[in-house]
Amino acid sequence: MRRLRLILLPFSVLYGAIVFVRNWLFDKGFLKSTSYDFPVICVGNLSVGGTGKSPMIEYLIRLLKDQYKVATLSRGYKRKTKGFLLANSTTTASDIGDEPLQFYHKFKNDIQVAVEAERTVGIETLRNLEDSPEVILLDDAFQHRKVNAGFHILLTPFYDLYANDFMLPAGNLREPISGAKRADVIIVTKCPTEVSVAEQTKIRKKLRPKAHQEVFFTTIAYSETVQNEQEEVALTDLKDSEFVLITGIANPTPLLQYLNDQQLQYTHLKYADHYHFSESDITTIKQKAGNKRILTTEKDFMRLQGSLEHLYYLPIQVQFLADEQKFQQKVGKFLES
Repeated sequence: MRRLRLILLPFSVLYGAIVFVRNWLFDKGFLKSTSYDFPVICVGNLSVGGTGKSPMIEYLIRLLKDQYKVATLSRGYKRKTKGFLLANSTTTASDIGDEPLQFYHKFKNDIQVAVEAERTVGIETLRNLEDSPEVILLDDAFQHRKVNAGFHILLTPFYDLYANDFMLPAGNLREPISGAKRADVIIVTKCPTEVSVAEQTKIRKKLRPKAHQEVFFTTIAYSETVQNEQEEVALTDLKDSEFVLITGIANPTPLLQYLNDQQLQYTHLKYADHYHFSESDITTIKQKAGNKRILTTEKDFMRLQGSLEHLYYLPIQVQFLADEQKFQQKVGKFLES
């Protein structure tokens, strides 16, 4: 792997230079970036996938939905449709993508969920609705420089900090580390439940936040139950028999570690992030599972529901290790400005 990275480094340097020039053109105003007179919050990352954007969007929804009319706007990754779409009761993962569908199923009575690859078009369309949102949450739009969001939240995983990474294709960075300067808040995600002050200080030094930036640390809080649309089952009940675990996410390692810590027995079927399950895949899963329960992530459940029996998902939430009130105050200050 190290040798392959060395071979690809020249391409990473070239790609990094191209992205750096693009960012410079936006920073200097040679390329147009649209600002807004209402709150637009962007959640994103510098790397490709697996940083915890969806749980962070859901955290913000819970934080804001009782005070504001909230909408989420996503690209709708791997959907089979084009243009602007607003989720409704008949919408499927093929229509808008698995993560937006997850937002809709969980919060459909409280928010609007929209997809549009061109975020400026999506924002304008949302604001022209009769029941227009007061706050728009942009999902995975940190590199979408045509939109100048009022508040940027940058995510980086504890075990895969952007400060330790390379540009594509040698590494996983979409843009140079210097792009982090656009963030108002940097959140280190997927931390162990206990991270010492010394370790946090070490990570802050690695990330080198600017004077206007604050760094926060979060972990994944797993539900004590697995569920589907019909029932909830205590996670401890899964200790009674082996089950099949299906993951189609960028980094299943934290989930595997958690299930192992619970001393659960399972067979893991791993697929690529946002994987499209074919009829052949479903047949294979059925053969592997037999009459066993099948456990998956909430995102994967959006694509698998209706295709498999005994299918459950394990809900997760973001949990701050410290300074949660300070983070909420920063968001509140932005919204009131």
